[in-house]
Amino acid sequence: MDKAVDKGDVVEENDGHRGRDWRRSMSDNVALALLVYTALQIFVTVHAMRQGMNSIAPYVLLVLLVAGIIPFCRKYEHRWTALTDEQAVDPALAGAFRRDQIALWLLAISTPLLLTGFFMLIFA
Repeated sequence: MDKAVDKGDVVEENDGHRGRDWRRSMSDNVALALLVYTALQIFVTVHAMRQGMNSIAPYVLLVLLVAGIIPFCRKYEHRWTALTDEQAVDPALAGAFRRDQIALWLLAISTPLLLTGFFMLIFA
């Protein structure tokens, strides 16, 4: 029976077989994407909202925007955390992982920028 040795997001079996653990990699991507999304919301979108609002409203909206993205990120993560141990290191899933990774990062980066543009149009 082979035992796996955990080294970050790479799993190495006793037989020398190495593979990327898709579950851990997607969890790491989701966590980092949420941090980037939140930072962009704070430093870009809230700044644009403050131009037209003189109250606590931009900060309440910030909380709602961050809370609203979590279910989408959770969807991407759950798809990968539900894999079995064999599927988690299957190299055939590399294309699907990359597709989900790109979609996640496009969502995390483009949403705050699009919202900023929207608020700049409204408050200009």
